[in-house]
Amino acid sequence: MKCDQCNSEIDQGEEREHLGQMLCEDCYMDALSPMRTCDPWAVHSAKTFEQHTGGTASVTKIQSEILRILEETGGIEPEALLKQLKGKLTQAELEREFATLRHMEMVRGEKRGEKIYLRLW
Repeated sequence: MKCDQCNSEIDQGEEREHLGQMLCEDCYMDALSPMRTCDPWAVHSAKTFEQHTGGTASVTKIQSEILRILEETGGIEPEALLKQLKGKLTQAELEREFATLRHMEMVRGEKRGEKIYLRLW
């Protein structure tokens, strides 16, 4: 059986039904708990964690790369950022990484004309 969302193979008995779709566990979790970039409690939690770890936020290698690109470009559209990352992330993975960085108040979205740009905080 295949996931109706991502088309990955699902082992027998591991499928989850949600709103008439058969989903893998990852897609089911995303459906039940979608990523929110603007989440005051997540920001509070990230800031509290940062205070307890000595004031430095820890970022992953891919998050560091995202921050570097945003610094070099001064802001970039999500599609262009995905191209610069050369296939290292999918759109959904970029959204998840961006939300995490947003909760740490390192990045933000900005509307320029009719387009949304990702930029440093």
